[in-house]
Amino acid sequence: MSKRKSKHLSGQTGEIEVADELEAGASEEAEKGSAEEESLEEQFRAAEARAKENYDRLLRVTAEFENYQKRMEREMNDFRKFANESLIKDILPIVDNLERALEIPYENNESAFNGMREGVQMTLNGLQESLERFGVVSIDSLDKPFDPNFHQAVMQEESEGHPDNTVSKELQKGYVMRERLLRPAMVVVSKKPASKPDIEPQTTEDEHKVDINIK
Repeated sequence: MSKRKSKHLSGQTGEIEVADELEAGASEEAEKGSAEEESLEEQFRAAEARAKENYDRLLRVTAEFENYQKRMEREMNDFRKFANESLIKDILPIVDNLERALEIPYENNESAFNGMREGVQMTLNGLQESLERFGVVSIDSLDKPFDPNFHQAVMQEESEGHPDNTVSKELQKGYVMRERLLRPAMVVVSKKPASKPDIEPQTTEDEHKVDINIK
């Protein structure tokens, strides 16, 4: 084989090897690019999942904070409404004593009674107005149906002038503060009178007459 032909074959072989190397390099680059693309896609999916998780957490925290704000607002409103509850409870016995003083008869000295009554009535009216400004009102109990939510039954008595289970007497007024019960009213509850027998029992004389007739 001539030197020219050998040189030609050698050149072809080199070209084939270079082509193979280029093809192998291109394949590696393609595989590398595909792997990088998959890696970026996975990273994107992971980032998207984290973003969704963080968003859901933000919604939960926001909802919890809003509920906390509403709860605190309700508690503050209740505190403002009922902050003076203990003070008002201490005032109520004074009102009771004034009301009892107005019920005392002063038959022997009408002038003294009228003067005392007028002073007590003015004091009572002022106290009641002060209580009303704090949202405290008395429970209207007399002649009303007995309600265990607002009434405390002290005793039960027969009454023909009241329906059964009705407040016939009010021994001590009850009070509510902005629809919250401060204390129940102490009351007497009515019941129907015991029924009397329709036939009166016979006397001894009547029984004797019956015995004679039988004989």
